[in-house]
Amino acid sequence: MIKFGTDGWRGIIGDDFTFENLRIVSQALGDYLGQSAAKNVAIGFDRRFLSDMFARESARVLAANGLTVFLSDKPVTTPAVSYAVKCMGLDAGVMITASHNPYMYSGLKIKGRYGGSAAPEMTAEIEKLCGINPVKTLSSSETPAIRPFNPDRIYLDRLRSLVNTDIIGNSQLKIVFDPIFGSGSGYLDSLFASHRNIEVIEIHGEANPLFGGVNPEPIEQNLAGLKTRVVAEKADIGIALDGDGDRIGVIDSSGNYINAHQVFSLLLRHLVENRQWSGAVVKTFSTTGMLDKLCAKYGLKLYETPIGFKYICELFLKEDILIGGEESGGLGFKNHIPERDGLLSALFILELLTVSGKSLAQLLRELEDEVGSHFYRRVDIHLSDQQTSKLLTKLNAAPPAEFAGFPVSNVKRIDGCKFFLGGHSWILFRFSGTEPLLRIYGEAPSEAILNAVFQAAHEYIGNL
Repeated sequence: MIKFGTDGWRGIIGDDFTFENLRIVSQALGDYLGQSAAKNVAIGFDRRFLSDMFARESARVLAANGLTVFLSDKPVTTPAVSYAVKCMGLDAGVMITASHNPYMYSGLKIKGRYGGSAAPEMTAEIEKLCGINPVKTLSSSETPAIRPFNPDRIYLDRLRSLVNTDIIGNSQLKIVFDPIFGSGSGYLDSLFASHRNIEVIEIHGEANPLFGGVNPEPIEQNLAGLKTRVVAEKADIGIALDGDGDRIGVIDSSGNYINAHQVFSLLLRHLVENRQWSGAVVKTFSTTGMLDKLCAKYGLKLYETPIGFKYICELFLKEDILIGGEESGGLGFKNHIPERDGLLSALFILELLTVSGKSLAQLLRELEDEVGSHFYRRVDIHLSDQQTSKLLTKLNAAPPAEFAGFPVSNVKRIDGCKFFLGGHSWILFRFSGTEPLLRIYGEAPSEAILNAVFQAAHEYIGNL
């Protein structure tokens, strides 16, 4: 059965994600768009194994359904395709990518005409349409209905309009940029090609469908090479993107990893204090309590959603949202598209360094002075079907009175099960929407408390 998760449909290449299943999904999308007399769609693809061929096959099906298809002529990032959909006035977008998932996965993300993740109602309807009608396809992709295009120029021009790239370009910053062999390669160089003062050193920029043996996710365990290079080059900052360029990872000048919660909080402060922007803030269920404190300080409304940027996208479309993001490093911004954008996140971080004249370490000390210490961790665990069933039963039952020696003061089940443990500590148990994993998230005011909370979490699931 073809199922859409937190962001699109994904599967293992040759197992779930096959050309046959891709044609079925593309036909369902064609049927869905045909209900509204849609005429145009953009298709992009990342650097994964067979991505270009998957994209062309999807284009053949959609073109056979009467749509004009703008097919990217090179690997591109998801935000570039999303912005092209909105800027060009297209009816939908398709991105062939499995984002940060392991190399054996591929996937298909669907974008609405507004340039953001398809609404849950849209993907649910497309799921229902899968397999209903016979697949239509063209005998050859060489047809006027499939038009090659490159979304990069209009996308990069948009970023230049949002961020002062001239100030950044004249800042003499030294940056090590790691796209983790993904489709974000070359983008930062392109933005600053005409600036001589700034130095961008790109690593892992070549195409490698195995992603150098790591998952293309910009989290600490995958960024050892970036850390080493930042220190060796005496760079001011290291920036990483995930496989399709919509998530960011950051390393400071000493080679320390700056987690996504810290990046989110720093950018919120930058947008409010330096840019004087306003609007509400959206965070997903697994994201830091630092944002609660900052929103209280600035008098900003804070929304909390299930995990998946499609829920944040919905609020961007309905409300005046300043910034929205998730613990995975995906952030979206006001005045752009309702979409995660790793490159724009990076540019705002560079702008913050430039206008403040401070290092990341100094900025983090200021943040901690303001909101207190926050230590965060995420652990992914493979469970058997039997263990999964038992854990779900346990989580849906009455919560324990205490956890790790702390009273359980509150329980939320927005997405998974989250125990609040007094003193600004919490632990969240949630099953992944894109992989067969249990994810455990936690936050505490000290490393020692966080260790105790995670020890209790392992004992909690170990007694199944």
